[in-house]
Amino acid sequence: MTSFAAELLGTFLLLLLGNGVVANVLLTRTKGNGGGLIAITTAWALAVFVGVTVAGPVSGAHLNPAVSLGLALAGKFAWAEVPSYVLAQLIGAALGSGCMWLMYRSHFEITDDRDAKLAVFATGPSIRGALSNLFSEAVGTFVLLIAVFYIAGPELTAEGITVTKVGLGTVGALPIALVVWVIGLSLGGTTGYAINPARDLMPRLMHTLLPIKDKRDSDWSYAWIPVVGPCVGAALAAGLFMALS
Repeated sequence: MTSFAAELLGTFLLLLLGNGVVANVLLTRTKGNGGGLIAITTAWALAVFVGVTVAGPVSGAHLNPAVSLGLALAGKFAWAEVPSYVLAQLIGAALGSGCMWLMYRSHFEITDDRDAKLAVFATGPSIRGALSNLFSEAVGTFVLLIAVFYIAGPELTAEGITVTKVGLGTVGALPIALVVWVIGLSLGGTTGYAINPARDLMPRLMHTLLPIKDKRDSDWSYAWIPVVGPCVGAALAAGLFMALS
């Protein structure tokens, strides 16, 4: 499997499971209807675990344009690889959210709440304010990237002995999943913590394009915030990491 395919598949799984839990909680007559914030944040964290488990051994499992950008700014990822990674992430996000819609199509049809239908696909602010919403997305992504920079690899060294890496298998995906979980629980109450341009932009586009019964507009006036905010947060995290290194 190529890095492009790994990023696409990992992001597909991330959005299928992540948007899937929102559908399960918000749409009418689902088994998880009314499950609340704990269900959503927990499943999103586990969705990250699944995506990183699958894509990690091949591509490093960025699954997020802001992660690719931050790593490139910090000199830990080749700039030449950024466009292909971002393209794969965008395609994977679109396909994952589209597959989620197919699974829950009958529930979309009987759900009267048009805002809930949009919320299944895209994030939105609890209190709308461009600067405060942008700040929220930047801070959440800053925390994510700082954690990414400082998550230690599984390796042991001893003088006179070649470096030996001790693999953790799928457990190696757990730290970043826990980071996403705490971001959702602690910082997700303001904007829904997109912290990932692909996670918000492509599902929002799918909401626009798909034949969803009695849907509202896709709130494109807000769409720039979960794109720009994560990029700003990633850049700030990269700058701080380089300053402290």
